Amino acid sequence: MNKHRLHRGLLRRLACLLKARKREARKYATGGESAPLRALTAAALALPGLSPATAQAAPGDEAGFQYGHYTEGQRQLYLGTRSKYNPIQVDTLLGSGKLTLMDRWKFAFHYVQDTWSGATPIATAPLAFGGNHQTVSGASPYLQGKGVLRYDRSFNTYRRNETTGDYVKDNRLVHTLSAASPETRMQGDFRLGYEWDESAFNLGGGVSNEPDYYSNFVNTDARWDFNQKLTSVDLGLSYTNSEINAKLNPEASQYFDYSSYTKQIDVIPGPDATPTRIINGLRQDWSTRLGVSQVLNKDAVLAGGMSYTRSTGYLANPYKMVEFIFVDPNQTPEDAGTPGIPPLLVPQVQAVMERRPDERNQFSWDARYVQFIESLDAAVHLDYRFFHDDWGINAHTFEADWVQPVGDGWTVTPRFRYYSQDEADFYQPYWLFKNAEPTFSNGKIDLSKVPVSNYSSDHRLSGYGAIGTGISVSKAIGKAIQLQGSFEYYTHAGGLKLGGGGEDSYANFNFYQFNAGIKVDLSAPSLMGDLGLSEHAGHEGHHHEHHAHGAPLPAGVMFGHMMEQSGQTMVGYRFMWSLQDGDILHGSNPVSDATVIDQGCGGRQKCSLLPKDMSMYMHMLDIMYAPTDWLNLMLMPQFMDMDMNLRQPPGAPPPPSEGGHNHGGNPHHATGGVGDVGLYALFKLFTFQHHHMHATLGLSAPTGAVDLKLVSGDYEHYGMQLGSGTWDFKPSLTYTGQWDDWSWGGQLSGTHRMESENEVGFAFGDIFQASLWGSYKFMDWLSGSVRGIYTAQGAINGRYKAPHQIVGPMDMPNSYGGRYWDLGMGLSAVVPSGTFKGNTLSVEWVQPLQDDVNGYQLERDGALNATWSIAF
Repeated sequence: MNKHRLHRGLLRRLACLLKARKREARKYATGGESAPLRALTAAALALPGLSPATAQAAPGDEAGFQYGHYTEGQRQLYLGTRSKYNPIQVDTLLGSGKLTLMDRWKFAFHYVQDTWSGATPIATAPLAFGGNHQTVSGASPYLQGKGVLRYDRSFNTYRRNETTGDYVKDNRLVHTLSAASPETRMQGDFRLGYEWDESAFNLGGGVSNEPDYYSNFVNTDARWDFNQKLTSVDLGLSYTNSEINAKLNPEASQYFDYSSYTKQIDVIPGPDATPTRIINGLRQDWSTRLGVSQVLNKDAVLAGGMSYTRSTGYLANPYKMVEFIFVDPNQTPEDAGTPGIPPLLVPQVQAVMERRPDERNQFSWDARYVQFIESLDAAVHLDYRFFHDDWGINAHTFEADWVQPVGDGWTVTPRFRYYSQDEADFYQPYWLFKNAEPTFSNGKIDLSKVPVSNYSSDHRLSGYGAIGTGISVSKAIGKAIQLQGSFEYYTHAGGLKLGGGGEDSYANFNFYQFNAGIKVDLSAPSLMGDLGLSEHAGHEGHHHEHHAHGAPLPAGVMFGHMMEQSGQTMVGYRFMWSLQDGDILHGSNPVSDATVIDQGCGGRQKCSLLPKDMSMYMHMLDIMYAPTDWLNLMLMPQFMDMDMNLRQPPGAPPPPSEGGHNHGGNPHHATGGVGDVGLYALFKLFTFQHHHMHATLGLSAPTGAVDLKLVSGDYEHYGMQLGSGTWDFKPSLTYTGQWDDWSWGGQLSGTHRMESENEVGFAFGDIFQASLWGSYKFMDWLSGSVRGIYTAQGAINGRYKAPHQIVGPMDMPNSYGGRYWDLGMGLSAVVPSGTFKGNTLSVEWVQPLQDDVNGYQLERDGALNATWSIAF
């Protein structure tokens, strides 16, 4: 019976994962969302191991962190032309937790954040059209055409040979690519559940937010077990409401027709008076699912289900274009001048925004079989899903996993996935009409006379197949920690479609993704529990508690603790958010916009854009291990993302049109991804009565990108890069003391750049910081702290070697660093008993007291530090 329960729990978890993958797979199949890269993000998320499973209340209390990276291969372009844009890349950070609130109440949450960048197809046309042929910025020249296409009377396409000047028949197709500035999506969801003996009920919801897309959703489901709990029935219902506010590329929107959406488009002046068009739309999705699972015997489980989703509203992708090519057969053909080539017809070409039906009904049926193989101590999972919708898409998905424990806590899981779909009814690579272009008197296309009402060239709606293979590896460390990693490689090709007839090879591409994560069992006995400190309120208890990770340190203090017993492990998470907002300072004094415009860019040229505000988010893991009682080793990977809004003040010259800044009425830049990884060793110097001191020696490895660029190909502002690009030496010296309910401490720390410049030509300035703090324990589990902080940082040494447009003071190396005084105020809580005994939560608000900046910089507004940790 234990095995039955094991399989049933496994099945529920896997079914939940399967539902999430299906939901994301639908997005991948349909491109139903708005952002140009979102569907590819969805493709990444649809892969095993990266899918943000819906929050699910389930047995076991745990916290998990996962990082994933997705990269596409290069797309095929015009006659071997290499795109100047990088392919799609997505960095994803996932955090989750499952908690038992009370005996039968369960709570679960997920937070997922992904940042994507790179180029993606926005249209498809005959190769002779020249898409992405020349090295120019933006896609506009290739959307409207330059009269390069020619057709014979059989409507074959002809291309002019660039070497000989002769026309040659060439019916091949090619994508037109366009790149977008990096964007970040953040999604949070929760689920609250209650379990009876033979049934359960869950209620959940969440929000997803990104610059052009905002969704909120609610969902509920119920489960009923019967037949001695060998049979379960699940019924679920969800609703999603989405708002789309997509900015059309100002540099390209003048070259395509958007008249179908005129009533949905607002026009606002851009920073250089170029009109910016914003298309607005609403979308609603209702979905329901009915599932059944059956324990067949002690080693096998069978599950199946069906679901229905109805979507209404704006279902198109505002960044996808369709090429309409009109060839009037009644025109007088031109003599091609090439022997053997017939007189050729000259077409009229028009690019229009794609138009999809405003409603969609989707059905799916799925089945899963799980077999435990006792002789191998392994489990095999086989999945099949059939999808159908009224857009004409039928899709099949086959998946297989083999979960194999190999001893010493290791588990290896190879997997295989195959997907195939038919094309949508309204999909074509491009539309060829054998008549003259219908136009109004002003020369614009009259879409009411075009014989199609819905049209899309989004290759995700084409017929194709995809094969994916991968492997996952996990390692259990003790009873509380599990490390996980996986790698997947996928091939997308029209030739892989079941039954043939898929899209031509021009649309083929490959991609891979990898994940790394850690999962912590919160219900495992903690170090605090082993030491029995929660019941020890006396001096010794405080002393040990302080140095054994129960200490009330301010959340912003790093390297403040040491573990004193060999073999101990600590896992922690740090979050930091900082905001710069308000005046622009020169030294400690606010200065006018006119002064910054004249002097902020070196005086030789005027600044065209000034920073309006900048936010920085950092997520960091603390993984600490004590090989001896005097030495602790730490690994600290981090994930960064930043947002900067710019403004063009009166009197400033317009920014360069090719500077990559003019992508909205309010220019906005965002970056995100892996930051630098820290490797540290903490050495105990002495512990005597109420006093403790230790030193930290560490290195910061340059794993964060320093070559991020704008759409134009110019480097991002220095402060928007994700790492330093240099190997950095990071020592610190920490003293802590404690008496009764009072504790105090001080720390000196620094960052020394061990290289004079990074790979792109600069190095951030060295950093010195001094902190003094004191704290008081109000209750056994709660304390408050006050901290004074002084920080000094040098200006940037060197500058970008390659072209870097200077549009504001944030592009000047001497406008970085300074001297700062801050005051931190925080709270720290330690769970004293119960399931989560030993978990520590701390928060600290850091309020700037004085800024004395180098050059011209935006005034700091404050920072929030939050930490969670537990030791085993």
